[in-house]
Amino acid sequence: MADRRLAVWGAAGFVALLTVYAIAAPLVHPIDEAITDFAAADQGPGTAHWFGTDSSGRDLFTLVAKAMRVSLGISAATAVVSTIVGLVVGVAAGAFGGWWDRIGMRVADAMTAIPSLLLSLLIVSMFHGSITAIVVSLVLTHWTAVARVVRAELLALRHTEYVEAARLRGLPALRIARIHFLPVAAGQASVAAVLLVAHAIWHESTLSFLGAGLPPHQASLGTLLSEAGEALLLGQWWRLVFPAGAIVAATLALSVLGRSLTANRTEAIT
Repeated sequence: MADRRLAVWGAAGFVALLTVYAIAAPLVHPIDEAITDFAAADQGPGTAHWFGTDSSGRDLFTLVAKAMRVSLGISAATAVVSTIVGLVVGVAAGAFGGWWDRIGMRVADAMTAIPSLLLSLLIVSMFHGSITAIVVSLVLTHWTAVARVVRAELLALRHTEYVEAARLRGLPALRIARIHFLPVAAGQASVAAVLLVAHAIWHESTLSFLGAGLPPHQASLGTLLSEAGEALLLGQWWRLVFPAGAIVAATLALSVLGRSLTANRTEAIT
C-alpha cells in the first residue's frame, strides 16, 4: 500500500513538473516561430541551447515545451469531454438498463467497430488544422471506453439492498441515479480520464505526424517528430530524441498515475 501511494505521488509530481515546464519555458524564453536565425541553425545540445536547435535556429528546449503545451491541452480537453459523454452513457446504461442499455451499448459497439485512426483522419481532413476538429475526432473514438467501464461498475449495484430500498420508497429513477450510482461512477470515470490523457497524446501526435492534424507551423509533439525525419538522416538526433522523449515521459507518468489510482480504488472497495 505504501509503495502504491509512493507511485501515485511520484507520478503526479512528475506530471506536475512536465506541466510547469510546458507552461513556464515559453514564458521565460519566448520565441517567435515565424522568425528564423540561420546562424544558430542545426546546433546540437549545449549550454546555449540545452536541447539544440532546429533548421530555422529555433531553440528546441522552448519549442518542445510549446509543443507539449498544445498536445497536453488537446489531450486534456479530449479526456474531459470523453469522460463526460462516457459517464452519461454509462450511467444511463448501467443504472436504468432496458432500452437505455441496449441503445447505449449498440452505439458504443458501432463506434468501436470503426478503426479509430481512420475515423480521426476522416474528420480532421475535412477541417485541416482545426483544434476543435481534432478534439471532436478524438472524443468520438475515446468515450466508449469510459462508458463500458462505468456500465460494468454499476451493473453490480442495480440489485443491491439499498438501491432496491430506494425504489420501494418510490424515489424517482433520476434521483436514485444521482444519489447511489453517480458517486461510484464518477470515481471510476476520474481514473479513466487520467488514462485517456495518455492515450490521447499518442493519438494526437500520430495525426500531426501524418500531416493530418495541426499544420507544420504550429508546434505540437507530432509535428516536431514529423520534421525530425529528414534531420535524423543528417545526424541531428536531438531533433527526434527530445520530442519523442517528451511523449514517452508524459504518457508513462500518466499511465503509472492512472494504474496506481485504479489499484488504490480497487483495494479500497475490497
